[in-house]
Amino acid sequence: MANEQLAGNTLVVYAYVVGENRPVGTRDVMRGANLSSPSVAHRHLQKLEAMGLLEKNECGEYILKEKTGVSGHVWVGKNLVPRLMFYSFFFIGAFGAEVAIILLSCFLPWLVIETSFLFLTGMTGLAMLLFFFEGILLRRKTST
Repeated sequence: MANEQLAGNTLVVYAYVVGENRPVGTRDVMRGANLSSPSVAHRHLQKLEAMGLLEKNECGEYILKEKTGVSGHVWVGKNLVPRLMFYSFFFIGAFGAEVAIILLSCFLPWLVIETSFLFLTGMTGLAMLLFFFEGILLRRKTST
Protein backbone atom coordinates (compact mmCIF):
# COMPACT_ATOMS: atom_id res chain seq x y z
CA MET A 1 0.00 0.00 0.00
CA ALA A 2 1.10 3.60 -0.59
CA ASN A 3 0.96 4.31 3.12
CA GLU A 4 3.91 1.97 3.79
CA GLN A 5 6.16 3.88 1.36
CA LEU A 6 5.38 7.26 2.93
CA ALA A 7 8.40 7.83 5.13
CA GLY A 8 11.43 10.08 5.41
CA ASN A 9 11.81 12.75 2.74
CA THR A 10 8.95 11.31 0.68
CA LEU A 11 6.60 11.96 3.59
CA VAL A 12 8.03 15.46 4.07
CA VAL A 13 7.49 16.22 0.35
CA TYR A 14 3.95 14.84 0.48
CA ALA A 15 3.09 16.89 3.58
CA TYR A 16 4.56 19.99 1.89
CA VAL A 17 2.45 19.52 -1.27
CA VAL A 18 -0.71 18.95 0.78
CA GLY A 19 0.04 22.04 2.87
CA GLU A 20 0.65 24.25 -0.15
CA ASN A 21 -2.72 23.40 -1.69
CA ARG A 22 -1.53 24.67 -5.10
CA PRO A 23 0.52 23.32 -7.99
CA VAL A 24 4.21 23.12 -7.07
CA GLY A 25 7.37 22.65 -9.09
CA THR A 26 10.52 20.81 -8.16
CA ARG A 27 12.31 23.97 -7.01
CA ASP A 28 9.35 24.93 -4.80
CA VAL A 29 9.51 21.50 -3.19
CA MET A 30 13.29 21.64 -2.87
CA ARG A 31 13.08 24.91 -0.93
CA GLY A 32 9.89 24.14 1.00
CA ALA A 33 10.93 20.65 2.07
CA ASN A 34 14.58 21.65 2.67
CA LEU A 35 15.98 19.16 0.18
CA SER A 36 19.53 19.26 -1.18
CA SER A 37 18.75 19.63 -4.91
CA PRO A 38 15.94 19.82 -7.46
CA SER A 39 16.79 16.28 -8.62
CA VAL A 40 16.14 14.92 -5.10
CA ALA A 41 12.83 16.78 -5.01
CA HIS A 42 11.97 15.46 -8.47
CA ARG A 43 12.71 11.87 -7.44
CA HIS A 44 10.33 12.12 -4.46
CA LEU A 45 7.65 13.83 -6.54
CA GLN A 46 7.89 11.04 -9.14
CA LYS A 47 7.63 8.44 -6.38
CA LEU A 48 4.47 10.13 -5.04
CA GLU A 49 3.07 10.30 -8.57
CA ALA A 50 3.74 6.57 -9.07
CA MET A 51 1.95 5.91 -5.78
CA GLY A 52 -1.11 7.74 -7.15
CA LEU A 53 -1.00 10.54 -4.59
CA LEU A 54 0.15 13.35 -6.92
CA GLU A 55 -0.32 14.13 -10.58
CA LYS A 56 1.33 16.49 -13.06
CA ASN A 57 -0.67 19.29 -14.57
CA GLU A 58 -0.22 20.64 -18.11
CA CYS A 59 2.54 23.02 -16.90
CA GLY A 60 4.59 20.17 -15.45
CA GLU A 61 3.81 21.11 -11.85
CA TYR A 62 2.57 18.61 -9.30
CA ILE A 63 -0.83 18.78 -7.64
CA LEU A 64 -2.50 16.68 -4.97
CA LYS A 65 -4.51 13.82 -6.42
CA GLU A 66 -5.36 11.97 -3.21
CA LYS A 67 -4.98 12.79 0.46
CA THR A 68 -4.20 9.54 2.21
CA GLY A 69 -3.82 8.49 5.81
CA VAL A 70 -0.30 8.32 7.18
CA SER A 71 0.62 5.73 9.78
CA GLY A 72 0.92 7.25 13.25
CA HIS A 73 -0.41 10.63 12.10
CA VAL A 74 -3.70 12.47 11.73
CA TRP A 75 -4.54 15.18 9.22
CA VAL A 76 -5.80 18.33 10.93
CA GLY A 77 -6.79 20.50 7.99
CA LYS A 78 -3.63 20.72 5.87
CA ASN A 79 -1.32 19.82 8.75
CA LEU A 80 0.04 16.38 9.52
CA VAL A 81 -0.01 15.92 13.31
CA PRO A 82 1.52 12.92 15.10
CA ARG A 83 -1.05 10.86 16.96
CA LEU A 84 1.23 11.04 20.01
CA MET A 85 0.30 14.73 20.35
CA PHE A 86 -3.34 13.78 20.91
CA TYR A 87 -2.30 11.29 23.57
CA SER A 88 -0.32 14.04 25.29
CA PHE A 89 -3.41 16.28 25.29
CA PHE A 90 -5.36 13.54 27.07
CA PHE A 91 -2.68 13.34 29.76
CA ILE A 92 -2.48 17.14 30.01
CA GLY A 93 -6.21 17.16 30.85
CA ALA A 94 -5.86 14.33 33.38
CA PHE A 95 -2.82 16.00 34.97
CA GLY A 96 -4.66 19.32 35.22
CA ALA A 97 -7.62 17.65 36.93
CA GLU A 98 -5.35 15.85 39.39
CA VAL A 99 -3.47 19.05 40.24
CA ALA A 100 -6.81 20.84 40.74
CA ILE A 101 -7.88 18.14 43.21
CA ILE A 102 -4.59 18.50 45.10
CA LEU A 103 -5.03 22.29 45.23
CA LEU A 104 -8.62 21.88 46.43
CA SER A 105 -7.37 19.71 49.27
CA CYS A 106 -5.38 22.72 50.53
CA PHE A 107 -8.62 24.70 50.96
CA LEU A 108 -11.03 21.96 51.95
CA PRO A 109 -9.95 20.28 55.19
CA TRP A 110 -12.27 17.30 54.66
CA LEU A 111 -10.60 16.44 51.31
CA VAL A 112 -7.66 14.23 52.20
CA ILE A 113 -5.14 13.29 49.54
CA GLU A 114 -3.42 9.93 49.95
CA THR A 115 0.18 9.29 48.96
CA SER A 116 -0.94 6.94 46.18
CA PHE A 117 -2.85 9.83 44.54
CA LEU A 118 0.30 11.96 44.57
CA PHE A 119 2.20 9.06 42.98
CA LEU A 120 -0.52 8.76 40.33
CA THR A 121 -0.28 12.50 39.62
CA GLY A 122 3.48 12.20 39.18
CA MET A 123 3.06 9.27 36.76
CA THR A 124 0.41 11.17 34.80
CA GLY A 125 2.75 14.17 34.57
CA LEU A 126 5.57 11.95 33.35
CA ALA A 127 3.35 10.31 30.72
CA MET A 128 2.17 13.75 29.60
CA LEU A 129 5.76 14.94 29.13
CA LEU A 130 6.91 11.78 27.34
CA PHE A 131 4.04 11.78 24.86
CA PHE A 132 4.41 15.53 24.27
CA PHE A 133 8.16 15.46 23.62
CA GLU A 134 7.97 12.33 21.46
CA GLY A 135 5.16 13.99 19.48
CA ILE A 136 7.28 17.13 19.02
CA LEU A 137 10.23 15.06 17.79
CA LEU A 138 8.03 13.19 15.32
CA ARG A 139 6.46 16.46 14.16
CA ARG A 140 9.91 17.92 13.44
CA LYS A 141 10.72 14.91 11.25
CA THR A 142 7.62 15.41 9.12
CA SER A 143 7.29 19.20 9.04
CA THR A 144 8.82 21.45 6.47
